[in-house]
Amino acid sequence: MHASVFDRYLLGHSLIHRLDPRVKVVVTLLFIVSNVVLPDGAWPGFALALVWVLMVTRAAGLPWDFALRRSFVALPFALVAVTTLFSLPGDPLVAFRLGPWSLGISEAGLLRFVSIVIRTLLSVMMAVLLAATTSFPDMLHAFRHLRLPSLLVAVIGFMYRYLFVLTDEVIRLLRARSARSGQLPGYKAGGTVFWRARVTGYMAGQLFVRSFARSERVYQAMLARGYRGHMYTLNPHAMRRQDWLLAALAVAALTLIQAAGRLSLV
Repeated sequence: MHASVFDRYLLGHSLIHRLDPRVKVVVTLLFIVSNVVLPDGAWPGFALALVWVLMVTRAAGLPWDFALRRSFVALPFALVAVTTLFSLPGDPLVAFRLGPWSLGISEAGLLRFVSIVIRTLLSVMMAVLLAATTSFPDMLHAFRHLRLPSLLVAVIGFMYRYLFVLTDEVIRLLRARSARSGQLPGYKAGGTVFWRARVTGYMAGQLFVRSFARSERVYQAMLARGYRGHMYTLNPHAMRRQDWLLAALAVAALTLIQAAGRLSLV
């Protein structure tokens, strides 16, 4: 397989890498929920959450800005909340006219918008760390141990695994198209826009047919090899004392974040 763009796992031997995947998944979910329930403007709580993420990043042996730089991919989605600047009532900070409409940015709207952006970035940073320190098979086993429906876990696993296969199939189709499209120096390969659209439609149909046929072959091969609904890994997935200890410390840290965030608004 040539495409590895979907795989974000970074092999390592740090304490975070060795931590039981169930603990990492649960702590990540609790961290995201903790960010969501923090009140708007709970700056001490947000600051402590950021410090915690940076500490986990360094404990995983990664550069301190590793998760921060990758979290900006979610910034365009967080900016959708820009409407809160104008929709929440409150003391106007800035007012301007847009044709027949009068718009004003309220203090409450600005506070809500900034809080939403910070929550989004912190949550994505924690999810990035989870993906970087936990292999996908271990994550699937964590989901299964946490009693997620086995069918859902199987669908997620196959979807992830065959994204790579489909990407390789697309690369082969594009290579075949380029080989069959004459190209002169200084000219673009192929024909008109309609020709390109027709060829793209043919490629999409070929990809569907090949994927359908491959899925049947793969399923029969897995049944022949004893597949019964879940996959196995070499990880024993046994909770150790340090796993329980770090899970308790994480819960205590989240409690401290909530207390700091709420007491600052009293």
